[in-house]
Amino acid sequence: MEMTLVGLRVLREVAERGTFTAAADALGYTQSAVSRQVAGLEQATGARLFDRYPGGVRLTGSGRALLRHAVVALDALEAADRELRGAEEVERGRVRLGFFPTAGAVIVPRALAMLRQEHPHIQVTTREGTTPSLVRALRAGTLDLALLSSRPPHRSPDTDDPPLSVEPLLEVHLAVVVPAGGPFAERGSVSVEEIAGAPWIASPGTADEPLLGVWPGLPGRPKVRHTARDWLTKLHLVAAGAGVTTATPTLLPVVPPGVRLVSVEGVAEEVRRVSLVRMPGPLGASMQALARALRRQAADLAA
Repeated sequence: MEMTLVGLRVLREVAERGTFTAAADALGYTQSAVSRQVAGLEQATGARLFDRYPGGVRLTGSGRALLRHAVVALDALEAADRELRGAEEVERGRVRLGFFPTAGAVIVPRALAMLRQEHPHIQVTTREGTTPSLVRALRAGTLDLALLSSRPPHRSPDTDDPPLSVEPLLEVHLAVVVPAGGPFAERGSVSVEEIAGAPWIASPGTADEPLLGVWPGLPGRPKVRHTARDWLTKLHLVAAGAGVTTATPTLLPVVPPGVRLVSVEGVAEEVRRVSLVRMPGPLGASMQALARALRRQAADLAA
């Protein structure tokens, strides 16, 4: 068998989505059709392209090598199609940005507003996601830049080759968000013991990401009373007295009335680093402009 364009597109989609089922949904195929395309590529290359594990698949070394070439080939074909349709100039100004959820509340919209003023011709498309999903998208060539959050010791978000370019932009300390009318609001800090039994508001945990919104390392099982993916929803639930959650001071510009951020005493500080991550290599002018806007917004929040 020979490699086909359909097979390469399926390879890229599975690599980005992490499962055959998700790739099939994105492409409008059946799962069996995706499996057949992958099997065909494996037969054509004589190599296993994915390792199967509970909950999904992961590229093998051979799969990563083929993906790098597939991205180049597919991008070249898409560029040719755009040129033939007369859309090349528009596409040159396009940048695809991924970001973790809280970055979408302050850093990203402010950077995009700045970019529109300084470079109105640049078109930015955005996608919110978990760290693993955004890293897969960078590797698959469907994202150009990504804002990721990390905890110490701040390792690279993956160990694949070639190593990703990781540029730290900002470091912040995690805090607990409490109702302004609650017992902790007038204090500057609380202890772990005091918040261990509090009702928590958290994001639903996934295979990609742990439970977000609960203080790390709490003794016992946290009492999660409400789940929400959107951080502003969590903050409004706190303001309504429904419980407590965690956040960083980067959200202060958009926090609703009725909440307070307090630190946690008696434990090591929880530091979060915001980094700009991309594939290695030179950046185009549009990506450089967006990167500069993101750096400036991060610097303003750090000031």
